[in-house]
Amino acid sequence: MTTLAPATPAPLRIGPHTVRPPVVLAPMAGITNAPFRTLCREFSGGKGLFVSEMITTRALVERNEKTMQLIHFDASETPRSIQLYGVDPETVGKAVRMIVEEDLADHIDLNFGCPVPKVTRKGGGSALPFKRPLLRAILREAVAGAGDLPVTIKMRKGIDDDHLTYLDAGRIAVEEGVTAVALHGRTTAQHYGGTADWDAVARLKEHVPEIPVLGNGDIWSADDALRMMRETGCDGVVVGRGCLGRPWLFGDLVSAFEGTGTRQTPALRQVADVMLRHATLLGEWIGDESRGVIDFRKHVAWYLKGFAVGSEMRRKLAVTSSLEELDSQLRELDLDQPWPDGADGPRGRTSGNNRVALPDGWLKDPYDCAGVGAEAELDTSGG
Repeated sequence: MTTLAPATPAPLRIGPHTVRPPVVLAPMAGITNAPFRTLCREFSGGKGLFVSEMITTRALVERNEKTMQLIHFDASETPRSIQLYGVDPETVGKAVRMIVEEDLADHIDLNFGCPVPKVTRKGGGSALPFKRPLLRAILREAVAGAGDLPVTIKMRKGIDDDHLTYLDAGRIAVEEGVTAVALHGRTTAQHYGGTADWDAVARLKEHVPEIPVLGNGDIWSADDALRMMRETGCDGVVVGRGCLGRPWLFGDLVSAFEGTGTRQTPALRQVADVMLRHATLLGEWIGDESRGVIDFRKHVAWYLKGFAVGSEMRRKLAVTSSLEELDSQLRELDLDQPWPDGADGPRGRTSGNNRVALPDGWLKDPYDCAGVGAEAELDTSGG
């Protein structure tokens, strides 16, 4: 049965932290680094929860140089939220204890939702909840090591429609002391294709009423977020691809949840200013202007979605290597263009119905966890 969310939803509580409005930036590899979180947080007025990109537990424990940069938080970020990826309970436990002992974060999220083949073929990400005992062991180690820090998880419905895991995983999470669960309403096989199953979010909320349930998938606008909460009864929303090239979406979300109705529809001039600031922040964070601009290139198409920008100019913007060059090329555009119709819709990857890469024999027995261990840990983060 679908329950309606209140007109003014209750604040989301993640352990000792109150998230108002109940909006969370989804961890996205290579995207939700400190510069992008800064932009989203500025547009939201500091309201909401902004999670780091995925951090591999093995790389954290071994103090990989790239990983140590990825866990850097700006002084204004509170609470500091880290997402961890791991498949070995012992390594996950070590990483969590390191975070606590060195005061590296205020909240830990565990990734059980990544559908990328290099992750699932080793039994990680969205493949892992199929192995119920392994999931339980990881959660038990994480919660025990976290002490007073809240531990949450993000997951998918399951591997495919024949191997759904989210209800079992939600119950295990409750039993092991997890503070909240977020569900992306797709299977691993769907990847990012098709339509997210919001009914699954409602079913999970009914199944684990003891803890907050957050819904994720196909939130392209603030109206979508409100509709998800009304239709599913979930306690909050997690926004991922909808904010690619649109960090101001978090301003829209705050306005919608607070009832002001204000919506940002920036003209291309304002979008260009945000693009330049984003590239500048990346350069400052990396410590190299050129590398910052190069890292920014992947964002160009998202920012320009729907605007009348010719293919040749898009190509030029996609190969810029300095702030001066980026600024110069942006100023060549028709910057008086208003926000285009249709630019609020889907963005990012949309492929679906993929063959899921899994370890040999993975689906034979959900309780046989042999062959999964430390060697399945990725040695770098952000994947």
